[in-house]
Amino acid sequence: VQLQASGGGLVQSGGSLRLSCTASVRPLSGYVMGWFRQAPGKEREFVATIDWNGGASYYNNFVKGRFTISRDNANSTVDLQMNSLKPEDTAVYYCAADRRRTYSGSSSGRQPYKYWGQGTLVTVSS
Repeated sequence: VQLQASGGGLVQSGGSLRLSCTASVRPLSGYVMGWFRQAPGKEREFVATIDWNGGASYYNNFVKGRFTISRDNANSTVDLQMNSLKPEDTAVYYCAADRRRTYSGSSSGRQPYKYWGQGTLVTVSS
């Protein structure tokens, strides 16, 4: 499975960006998907995950109410709508996929993901 992330860029604080991840498999319904990020000098952290059909999702506390993850299995895409961006959201954002039979939101960000995209840089200026 190959993942291609896009949509990053430079935005002012309070602005919005929409990231998109396109997968090489169709349909995408067999995969749990996630967005993660890594800021300079920091460890990678999970941002949001979504189950196979978009019926359940889970967010890290620092993005709740600001970011929304969604998916389109027919087109094999997973998006991350990011609103009210803050300078501390500056990071390289990665999409990830894993084929698994269960989804538990609270643990989905800690579980290993087999497939990773190359990342897209988001820079939020103050």
